[in-house]
Amino acid sequence: MAAASPIISLVALGLLVVGVLAANLGIVAPMQGFMTYALGGLGGGLFSTLVALIALYTTRGGRDPEGRNKALIGLAIALALPIAVLAPATLIGGDAPPINDISTDLEDPPGFADADLVPDYRNRDMSYPADYVPIVRESYPDLSPLRVAAAPNAAFDQAVAAAEGLGWEVLAKDGAAGAFYARDVTGLFRFVDDVVVRIRPEGAGSKIDVRSKSRDGQGDFGANATRIHALLDAIEG
Repeated sequence: MAAASPIISLVALGLLVVGVLAANLGIVAPMQGFMTYALGGLGGGLFSTLVALIALYTTRGGRDPEGRNKALIGLAIALALPIAVLAPATLIGGDAPPINDISTDLEDPPGFADADLVPDYRNRDMSYPADYVPIVRESYPDLSPLRVAAAPNAAFDQAVAAAEGLGWEVLAKDGAAGAFYARDVTGLFRFVDDVVVRIRPEGAGSKIDVRSKSRDGQGDFGANATRIHALLDAIEG
C-alpha cells in the first residue's frame, strides 16, 4: 500500500494533465477534457488521499520508514490535486451563478441568427432562458447596454473591429438586423462560446447590446459576463 501510494497519486495527476492537453490539442471535446481533468483532480485526489492515509497508518511506529516516506509523498501529491482543480475556478469566478447565457438587454435579448446564416447554430436551442433573467439582474447589476455617439453604421464597424481585436471569430454579419455573430474560444479547455452583438439607433447615436452564450456546461464561472465587459470596454476605447 505504501509503495503504491505515490504511484496512484501520480496516475491521478496524469489524468489531470492529460485532460488539459487533450482538450487543447483537439484530441477530445472540451467537455471530455474537462471531465478527465476533474476526475483526476477530484476523484483521483480523494482516492489517492485515502490510499496514502491507509499507508501512513500501516507504517506507523517506525515499522517501515521507507514505505512511510513514500506514503507522505503520495499524500502530498494527493492533497495538491483538488487544490489544482478548485483554486483556479474559485479565483476566476467562484461566486458566479450556475448559468451560461448572459445579455445586456434582458427585456429583449439579442437573438442569434438562423442556422441558414450561421450553421454552427443548427439543432441547438438558441433562445434566451426566461429563468436566467432575475439571476443576471441580481448577479451582474453593472451589466448594461453601451450607448455611443456614433451612428449605427459607424458603431457597427467599430464593434466588429473591437471583437476581432479581442481575437473573436466573426461568423456572419446581418446589416438588416444591425447585428453580427461571433464565437470565442476559452484558453484552458478550448470551450467555444457564441456571441451576438446588436446595434440599434438611439437618438442621434446608437445603443449596443451584447449576448454571450456557452455551448457546453451549465455554469460559466463568469466568463460570459467578463467577455461582454471586455468588448464594451474595447469599443469605448
